Amino acid sequence: MPPSATGFVRHALAVVLLATISGCATTGERNPADPFEPANRGVFRFNDAIDRAAVKPVARAYRDYVPSLMQQGDGNFFNNLSYPGTVINLLLQGKIAEAGEGTARFVLNTTLGWGGIFDVAAGASLPEHDEDLGQTLGKWGVPAGPFLMVPLLGPSSVRDLPSSIATRLLEPLYWFDLGNAKWGAFALNFVDVRARLLVLEPTLERVYDRYAFIRDAFLQRRQFQVYDGNPPEEPLDPELQEAIEEADEELPPTP
Repeated sequence: MPPSATGFVRHALAVVLLATISGCATTGERNPADPFEPANRGVFRFNDAIDRAAVKPVARAYRDYVPSLMQQGDGNFFNNLSYPGTVINLLLQGKIAEAGEGTARFVLNTTLGWGGIFDVAAGASLPEHDEDLGQTLGKWGVPAGPFLMVPLLGPSSVRDLPSSIATRLLEPLYWFDLGNAKWGAFALNFVDVRARLLVLEPTLERVYDRYAFIRDAFLQRRQFQVYDGNPPEEPLDPELQEAIEEADEELPPTP
């Protein structure tokens, strides 16, 4: 399974976590940020069909038969692999102190945490950070541009789409020639994160227009992330801001 598919699950998980906590709803009105809506809806149906037919059954088997301790270790390991990219983007955003914390977290978990399988940095009071190229570009004034629903990758935007490629290139695992083991690791990461979404499936299934729901929640969440919870214009409703913050705390960062 191609490693880029990981982004599809990560975005979906973030959106559904947000939806579950905040209870927000779509109005059915045309979103001006989505000029390619007909094409995007077609891609959404394609992604959804693949997920229902192939991905979800595998994720269910993983959730039901793999020991929970091993699942936690998988999530920690791939979370740790994302940290070189996070640190670079923190530096590009001028967040020097946070970059130092991220570096310390990566080094500590990679060494004492057996490559990141154990999150020992949490016991050292080192906070987690989640930054990517899209957030960095947004920080320096690059507009999001039109919303895009990308095959396998899921919801994105013109600004955020390159972020998934940059994130992959900054992962240490990407640069090691491990043959089939490397692709097997990427597939495991995909399944692990998708399995975390299963418990929230009923919420998404009850939404009247799932495409509009996912699009609007994604755009709101990205605005929240780019401005670190303080958008300069049209701030989110306080309850929605709190919901997004809680969703981000629950979301395990994945490559």
